[in-house]
Amino acid sequence: MGPDEEVALKAKIRSIPDYPKPGIIFRDITPLLKDRNTFSLCIDLLVDAVKGMGINAILGIEARGFIIGSAMAYAMELGFIPARKKGKLPYKTISRAYSLEYGSETLEVHNDSLDNGERVLIVDDLLATGGTASAAGSLVLDSKGIVAGYAFAIELEGLKGRSLLQKSSNNVFSLLKY
Repeated sequence: MGPDEEVALKAKIRSIPDYPKPGIIFRDITPLLKDRNTFSLCIDLLVDAVKGMGINAILGIEARGFIIGSAMAYAMELGFIPARKKGKLPYKTISRAYSLEYGSETLEVHNDSLDNGERVLIVDDLLATGGTASAAGSLVLDSKGIVAGYAFAIELEGLKGRSLLQKSSNNVFSLLKY
């Protein structure tokens, strides 16, 4: 990614202080998604970054990971697996609890979402502490899949989530770093 592309993408990230609680700066990607040029650029750059990784499917994390992950899956002609919050999927599920920087949650996928040995790219809009993405990685491993890597539009470097994810894959990619 060139400096002009980084500037264009960062110009469309809205920073909201003290949301969802005091001391947190929420990085809002909705302006980036609304602009067709930056949304396309974001998806194209992420797809280019993960080409050649032998990915069989993309797992997107609720909710903004659905947007980015499904667009990537379409562009790469791959299947898409939704990882949802507890109680949102209608069929039999497997689940994994995890901690957030401001609480805790449980992530689920249908128990038949992945094939044995399938190489899965885990996608979300933002990497913070790594708890959510790590839980998604555990779901892939619990399903006998392989974590091919992780891809994010944004990484909050100070929260060191990358180090947690590198326990299951050395392929951790983020477009923008704050």
